[in-house]
Amino acid sequence: MTQCGEVPDFLHGCGLPAAWAGLPQWRILETGFGFGLNFLATWAAWRADPHRPVLLHFVATEAQPVSAADLLRAGSARPGLAPLAQELSRQWWGLLPGLHRLRFDDGHVLLTLCLGDWQAQLRQQRQQLTVDSVYLHDVLQDWRPQRHPAPPGLPGLKAVAACCRRGTRLASRCSTVRDALVQCGFTLPPAPVGDAQRDMLHAVYHPHWQPRTMRPVAAPATPGECMVIGGGIAGAATAASLARRGWQLRVLDQAAAPAAGASGLPAGIFAPHVSADDSLLSRLSRSGVRSTLEQTRWRLREGLDWSHCGVLEHRADARPGLPARWSDGPGADGRQSAVPAALGALAQSGLPANASVCWHPQAGWIRPARLVAALLAQPGIRWQGACRVARLRRVQAPDAGHTAWQALDAQGRVLAQAPTVVIAAGAGSLELLEHRWPLQPVRGQVSWGLHGDPAAPLLPFPVNGHGHLVPRFPLGDDAQGPCAWVMGATFERGVEQMPPAPADVQAAHASHWARLQTLLPRMAHQLESAFAAARADAGLAAPARAAQSWAAVRCTAPDRLPIVGPVDAAALPGLWVCSAMGARGLTLALLCGELLAARLQGEPLPVEHRLAKALDSGRM
Repeated sequence: MTQCGEVPDFLHGCGLPAAWAGLPQWRILETGFGFGLNFLATWAAWRADPHRPVLLHFVATEAQPVSAADLLRAGSARPGLAPLAQELSRQWWGLLPGLHRLRFDDGHVLLTLCLGDWQAQLRQQRQQLTVDSVYLHDVLQDWRPQRHPAPPGLPGLKAVAACCRRGTRLASRCSTVRDALVQCGFTLPPAPVGDAQRDMLHAVYHPHWQPRTMRPVAAPATPGECMVIGGGIAGAATAASLARRGWQLRVLDQAAAPAAGASGLPAGIFAPHVSADDSLLSRLSRSGVRSTLEQTRWRLREGLDWSHCGVLEHRADARPGLPARWSDGPGADGRQSAVPAALGALAQSGLPANASVCWHPQAGWIRPARLVAALLAQPGIRWQGACRVARLRRVQAPDAGHTAWQALDAQGRVLAQAPTVVIAAGAGSLELLEHRWPLQPVRGQVSWGLHGDPAAPLLPFPVNGHGHLVPRFPLGDDAQGPCAWVMGATFERGVEQMPPAPADVQAAHASHWARLQTLLPRMAHQLESAFAAARADAGLAAPARAAQSWAAVRCTAPDRLPIVGPVDAAALPGLWVCSAMGARGLTLALLCGELLAARLQGEPLPVEHRLAKALDSGRM
């Protein structure tokens, strides 16, 4: 965990901040994050620069991350960096080996931490990672002259060079890697005049050969006009991610208002998936929870629109949930996003001490429509409701060689036009994609209702597992006003009928009531009268405290993972998709919006390459 002595040296050694002036993005790689001082100094310089790029990407490798307390202590000791160090330490959790994306300044400063063997991490990311500056440390940690006759640091520098473009500038204090830098394609100009840079090594990547590359052939898109079809959580997340990057968005939806479909759920849970083998979905959902948590903090009101209250997971089938290496619980520097549940949480839930449960401290509930509205309120986004897109047509734009996409209604009238379009219409995506992929509509129903006594003692956190329950959330804008509960959800594959038939509604209520008795028996007792009233008044006007029904149609892929990427980059340029969130939209949609924007603009990815590949539309 090396770190430079004079923090600004690496910044100035790469010609910053002058080199990034007026650009849409700037990407920096640091080999060895240490206490984060170089990141904090670069972030501070970005904040102070009126000509700063729209996005600052800082990708850092680290074998053993320090604790949040040490991070805060080191940053606070530097003039002007203490407030930034506090923001960094607040997000310093869940840092298991792998890749983690931390977001600051409303998502304009993006820190990507690659934890573990840094050379292996760079090799995994090189397919999408291109950087403009390099802060070089730690290239000699595994070098032994008797075992490595090649110039010191050569293997590590090859991994660094694979992430560079022609003109990438590098700064380092490792003077012994001069020969290795030259072999990897760097030139070493004279150091800038001045004592501050006298001990720094400077290099520019400019090989005399044509480097081999595994990066996509298509050139990254620059911010422009884009249509997003779908006004739910997937469409809103995509639009917000692109708007932050300077795009002009038009969001089209057949409903008059946003979140009229599956994103209109009264309240829902965001929480990581856990599995004994730490599966792909488990790793992906951890990244999704971090993205959701950060953006809700920026945009929503705690306690009214959402709550970071934690979620208890009750595995009624008693299957092991946490990987064995996580059994140490919350003592492992807070790096885990799921831990064995504390006795206090068990006591509050009324579950027995031997119940198979775990606790998700970085989870909670959200009112999805509030999140969608907040995302669509970002500058650069225009809402166009009450227009149903029946099909898309590719046309030649007035300027030669340029094509655009038109959204047409059922009568063939043009609703909107843009060079880039993103299909994020949930179950409606099937028709727009002309059924080219085997997507499946899935109807989901929940039961919800008002609490009879607002002062009644209720569980202060949701419970997930055999179904899910949000025991209490406000219905309006007053935390002391009427509150409700929601229990769900059914998963009816291939069913699209809306609204559900009365018999289907009753079947859903019965299913939720049965699940609740297993999931949380104490809460089942409190809600028994609500479910009983709903059953007694089937199809009639139910009493005010009876369980009510809410339903919508979702969309899933065969592997139950979202689809993010170009539909067919060669045959249909400019046509992208961000859909098939299934029942995990609140956990994954915001991450998927960031992934689509990163792929579209050629940025460092917010997840490991293999996770991005698992979501890629090419798998379809």
